[in-house]
Amino acid sequence: MVETAAYESPVGRLLLVGEHGFLIGVYFEDHANGLPIPENARDLPAAFDHVSTQLDEYFDGSRQEFDLPLRPIGTEFQRRVWEGLVAIPYGTTETYGDLARRLGDRKASRAVGLANGKNPISIIIPCHRVLGADGSLTGYGGGVDKKLWLLRHEGALLI
Repeated sequence: MVETAAYESPVGRLLLVGEHGFLIGVYFEDHANGLPIPENARDLPAAFDHVSTQLDEYFDGSRQEFDLPLRPIGTEFQRRVWEGLVAIPYGTTETYGDLARRLGDRKASRAVGLANGKNPISIIIPCHRVLGADGSLTGYGGGVDKKLWLLRHEGALLI
């Protein structure tokens, strides 16, 4: 059974989605690539208390890494990219090319960018930490303004 809950954050309302005790989605209200939520999904905020607590700590600045049971739904390549995103330290950024090289294929930056854009667990799997080759913010599922806010919050951008 899929469960959902709303979470009010400094970057807007987030939709938390879980299944069988795993977090499978964190979406902005106006998320570009949201996962279709089944009609029989249950709104069950209590199921997300641990997620809400860790998000509260992230937003108040006392948490830099999340420790949650995640199960992002995607292809094997997408999951490899998302695992690579989790390895980008808080307060730092990487380019799509950097991430592609780290994953073993320096020519895969475009594919890495596409997989990054399909990340279903925003903020917790930190796709906001990836920039264009020229340092530009490029796109973000929740909007570039939210990406900018998150990077400033983490101290990765001083602008």
